[in-house]
Amino acid sequence: MRCRRALLLAVALPLPLLLHAAPAPHPRGLQPLEDAALSSVRGGDGVSFDLSGFSINGDVRITYSPQADRSLWLGNLSAARSDSTVAFADPYRLDIAKGPAGLADIVSFAFPANVDGAQRWQFAWDWGVDADAVDAANGAVVMKDVVHYGGGLQFSTPRLEDGVAFGTALNMRIGQLALRPNGRGETVGQMALQGIRLGAVDAEGNFTGKPWAIADVAAQPAVVNALADADGAHLHVGIGWPDRQYGSGSAPAGGLQIDRISFTNPGGTTTDLGSSRIGAIQIQYLDVKFRP
Repeated sequence: MRCRRALLLAVALPLPLLLHAAPAPHPRGLQPLEDAALSSVRGGDGVSFDLSGFSINGDVRITYSPQADRSLWLGNLSAARSDSTVAFADPYRLDIAKGPAGLADIVSFAFPANVDGAQRWQFAWDWGVDADAVDAANGAVVMKDVVHYGGGLQFSTPRLEDGVAFGTALNMRIGQLALRPNGRGETVGQMALQGIRLGAVDAEGNFTGKPWAIADVAAQPAVVNALADADGAHLHVGIGWPDRQYGSGSAPAGGLQIDRISFTNPGGTTTDLGSSRIGAIQIQYLDVKFRP
């Protein structure tokens, strides 16, 4: 895999930790702290990083195989980002925060506010299936001008089961999402969704400009794990019911808008299906099991 990136790191360490790492006491009387004192330090750790000019392109393949002779694969991923040339003007942030009472700590990955929409991502990948003695490459997915306006990801320990608990909040726009059955460079036969917008909405279904909390590790946790039953082991993804103990007890509302849906026909003409909008979406509960 070929990788080209410009990666800058800024690490904020609590002052006591810096003192403890000193090779010798400062002549003015500063002394290292004991381990007990260091273990009580919270809230000062974190990493901020900037991905200006990041790009990656390679032939790595990810395969999901529920059975020995059946698989779904994604491969040939490419990703690139462009934004302001001012380093750390609007960085990503990675923090570990104390969870609500009775819950584990939370790893928080916050997206930049990106008020001017300067940070834009470009993605593409191929995909296919291998089942019933047929190995078929089914085309590619191409995403252009993916812009996040705040939001982020959360990770923690599930309360009652194995796996990874997570949360996600999104306020995003996508210039185009294209499904191309003849390869990422071939637009003939593609289905294209243009002008996609996803975010929180108010009671009237109007976008608020804020991220939509699709899941939250405390108020409405999601989980990814592996489950086993009589049919064998399978991947499981779920979102729990809204929790009144750690939230309002009501699922947040989000909206989805697509400005244009179109198909490019083999003859070169385009079939335009117009626009689409869902004024309000609430996920009360989700349980997806990938069967073998």
